[in-house]
Amino acid sequence: MAETTTQGGAPSADTGDANPKIRLIPGGFRRGGKKSGGRRQSWLRRTFGMDRMFGLTLLAGLLVVYAADPYIIEVVRVKIFDVYQKAKPRQVTQRPVTIIDLDERSLAEIGQWPWPRTIVAQMIQNLMQMGAVLVAFDIVFAEPDRMNPADVADAIHGLDDETRAKLKSLRSNDAVLADVVKNSRVVLGQASFWEDRELKAGPPVKKSVAVKMTPGAPPPLALVPSFPDLIRNVPEVEKVATGHGIFSLVTEPDGIVRRVPSLFAYDGNLYPSLSVEMLRVATGRPTILVGTNEAGVSHLAIARGLVLPTDNIGRVWPYFSKSDKEKYVSARDVLAGTVDPEKIRQKLTIVGTSAVGLLDIRSTPVDRVIPGVEVHAQLIETAITGEYLLRENFIVAAELSLLLFGGLLMIWLVPKVGAKWTMILFFIVAGGAAGTSWYLFSEQRIMFDAVYAVFGILILYTLLTYTGYAKEEVQRRQVRSAFGHYLSPAMVEKLAEDPDQLKLGGETRNMSMLFCDVRGFTTISEMFDAEGLTQLINKLLTPLTKVILDRQGTVDKYMGDCIMAFWNAPLDDEAHARNACLAALVMNEEMGPLNDRLAAEAEEEGRPHIPLKIGISVNSGDVVVGNMGSDQRFDYSILGDNVNLASRLEGQCKTYAVDIVVGENTQAKIPDMATLQLDQIKVKGKTEAVTVYTVLGDEAVKNGNAFPVLEEAHNKMLDAYRSQDWAAAKQHLASCRELLDGFKLDEFYDIYAERIAEYEANPPGADWDGVYVATSK
Repeated sequence: MAETTTQGGAPSADTGDANPKIRLIPGGFRRGGKKSGGRRQSWLRRTFGMDRMFGLTLLAGLLVVYAADPYIIEVVRVKIFDVYQKAKPRQVTQRPVTIIDLDERSLAEIGQWPWPRTIVAQMIQNLMQMGAVLVAFDIVFAEPDRMNPADVADAIHGLDDETRAKLKSLRSNDAVLADVVKNSRVVLGQASFWEDRELKAGPPVKKSVAVKMTPGAPPPLALVPSFPDLIRNVPEVEKVATGHGIFSLVTEPDGIVRRVPSLFAYDGNLYPSLSVEMLRVATGRPTILVGTNEAGVSHLAIARGLVLPTDNIGRVWPYFSKSDKEKYVSARDVLAGTVDPEKIRQKLTIVGTSAVGLLDIRSTPVDRVIPGVEVHAQLIETAITGEYLLRENFIVAAELSLLLFGGLLMIWLVPKVGAKWTMILFFIVAGGAAGTSWYLFSEQRIMFDAVYAVFGILILYTLLTYTGYAKEEVQRRQVRSAFGHYLSPAMVEKLAEDPDQLKLGGETRNMSMLFCDVRGFTTISEMFDAEGLTQLINKLLTPLTKVILDRQGTVDKYMGDCIMAFWNAPLDDEAHARNACLAALVMNEEMGPLNDRLAAEAEEEGRPHIPLKIGISVNSGDVVVGNMGSDQRFDYSILGDNVNLASRLEGQCKTYAVDIVVGENTQAKIPDMATLQLDQIKVKGKTEAVTVYTVLGDEAVKNGNAFPVLEEAHNKMLDAYRSQDWAAAKQHLASCRELLDGFKLDEFYDIYAERIAEYEANPPGADWDGVYVATSK
């Protein structure tokens, strides 16, 4: 049988007379016979009508636009919510924050800002003596005090040497402030700087943010607001502060503050906003835990019962109240000691300014002019009272559903019952949607946007009414043939000997399946355009494919950055499990030189480089292998429960922080290789637990000096863990860490350390079987 090549470049085969109803055409195999595209198009026309087809197309476009969420739609949406907040602002029921206001009166009496640091120190002392929980600054002390005695001595001409020497011998004002800050609970403010300065201040002194990553979630560092530089306080003061928070507010394009960042990214780390850091210090917590989900950031856990829900980029949507003058006290009164002590006692105090000349004036949905410091205060109020505005994922689904079902009603009823009755229906739908939107906001603080859906339904109603039965272009009648079949060279040779195999059907074989996927590929792909991403994938898949083929494997398919391969078909391979595992080991070894080449290319092109890291699974067992598909198109592939399990195990590489995960059937077939048991798990979609392993090397590694002692300690740790002997488990875990000797299992043992600590605090019970239930694929 002659071999040809399809348009895709993969080998295909001319079937000759093996199956006379299938003939070779450019692009693949197609069944002979009459074309039926015209009949299908006529059936669609009779069933739906051209007007309904047009309406469905328009509805799909509206759904796509909603999903894209262009700027104009977002502006309309937030403006509606502004109207809601203005109509029903949050009522002030608690005042946990007092603003120490550098107002016009204070500046007139004490002097222009900045004041000498000794005065600031005195203000902190007075506040702490009055019982303030903490003192925060919506201000940054970026430069040394200009009134430091030594600087004053140099600035005044005509001083005698004795006086100048006495001045220089005095402590600096910055040192006086640092002493007070050290002995008080002070949160210093820091400011983002949107230009890359030549002399960077360096990272903040203290870090108080931890991240709890959800499998599959994008890293918060890539999502939250970031900036190239940070304006910090003078080191002498900053290093002794209790906390540090960034007070920068990110306004919307129209200049209104609606959503307040709770996190910022700088120099590869996450740092809290000023208000969030104040809450952390006030509750005495050492860290803030950032929660994530598949969309990004989901919440900030500050303390028990104090959790801030956020959007996917870490912004909080406060429910603003009218500006409250009762929460302000003049800095002058604090320094004079004439302030009402009840406004300070047990309050979180924050030093800011309402003075117009100091340029910290903002706009909110409720107030056109408000001091920026009050935004931080209002965020803390909403955090403590729990009065957030919420826009969760199910709201987006509800808005889409309103547009979808309302649009479908219009598409079906306008041609059927006419414009008059559907207009009445439109007003009922629009009124109900608007009423629901207001009710959810006023009673539940849920932001449901009915405007876009109602506007989309109106567009559909209008166009369907005025276009009627307008004719559409005749749809294409030809159905493209399937692409050619991508067969391995071994399969081509086998088909050349027996053309009758080119038909549907298969056989059951004991085989080994391999799945390989790139970790974090979504983040990496965002750095490339379509052409660059294609080149990157080719550079990745080429060496990995060569490894598979060199070890008698067959590449089943490529799925983006994922490879699926199998062994022991179409050619026999008695050592299929061993060959698959050896391929997995070599594939991981290939990643080092590949990343070196990609890093060099990135440096030449002046772009960042994120190293590629792969996870590989291998599972063995009985599967069905053969030509799968239909009479028109089929592929030589495999299916079965063991294939599904192999796919699920690949996802567990991330769960257990290892490069390779193999099933128990595979491990039983490779007794000469170095394997360690990882866990007993129930993967998603399976009811029975399976034992999973990792492969660390071939027989040379297994018989070396390091692996046997590690294996013994490792097995003892697992035995103690499953018998709930937590003390022994920790002891053996420590031994395992000491015996790693180059084996990359540090993160794996970290996972078990966390589990053991959790089970010590919350014992799983006597009926616990030690099985871990995987929640992700």
